[in-house]
Amino acid sequence: MMPADSNMTSIVQRIARQALVTFRSTPRVGEVSGKSFLENQGKLKSLMTEVRAADLKLVQRRADDSSPQLPYHHGAPPVTYMHICETDQFSMGVFLLKSGASIPLHDHPGMHGVLKVMYGKVRISCFDRLERPAGSPQEEPPLPPAQVGALRRSVLRCTGEYTEESGPCVLSPDRDNLHQIDAVDGPTAFMDILAPPYDPDEGRDCHYYKVLTEAVGDNTEQKEKELWLMEISQPPDFWCGGEPYPGPEVCL
Repeated sequence: MMPADSNMTSIVQRIARQALVTFRSTPRVGEVSGKSFLENQGKLKSLMTEVRAADLKLVQRRADDSSPQLPYHHGAPPVTYMHICETDQFSMGVFLLKSGASIPLHDHPGMHGVLKVMYGKVRISCFDRLERPAGSPQEEPPLPPAQVGALRRSVLRCTGEYTEESGPCVLSPDRDNLHQIDAVDGPTAFMDILAPPYDPDEGRDCHYYKVLTEAVGDNTEQKEKELWLMEISQPPDFWCGGEPYPGPEVCL
């Protein structure tokens, strides 16, 4: 059996092992990340920076590639997922987006995440949810009373484009936790780690949102744009299928 630090160990295996160490004990929501967590997270980001499509045996798709699924407009899912591994601490896999596809604006309640593009280009728009100041009147969009409870005051923190040459995009329970991912100029694929995994029974269910309007506030010189988001059902034009993962096996 090869030693754990052998050069023969696949980078995917090394990433999984580092993810297990990193997310074995994560800071809770609102807590300051400790030195040990930040050091381990840095090692994970470094490994994720190195990984390439060839390491996962991914073949870049063309915009008109009909394999292994039918083209998007023929009813096949716009997004598919290749499952690599999952533990109680994290899940790891690859999302593949067809040309023009998007993963709608969604959240990751109480979760950390690391995303690394394998091929193509994605545009990621990251939002943070804002707490309403106590006793501070906020001007809400005119909505039926039944919909007001679905409003979330948020801030658009950043929008950026990522390719295989980019470093990973990182999210935390407090920062960049809501995001939308769009395929740009053709098909794309990215490796994705979420910690801990989604689990509705533990309060970690995925919620979808749409941007309603710019929020009205006193700070007119703010650099980050405040917005009203409304929680919605999963958009009917988005669904995710599955594909076999072709890369090296991961053992944990």
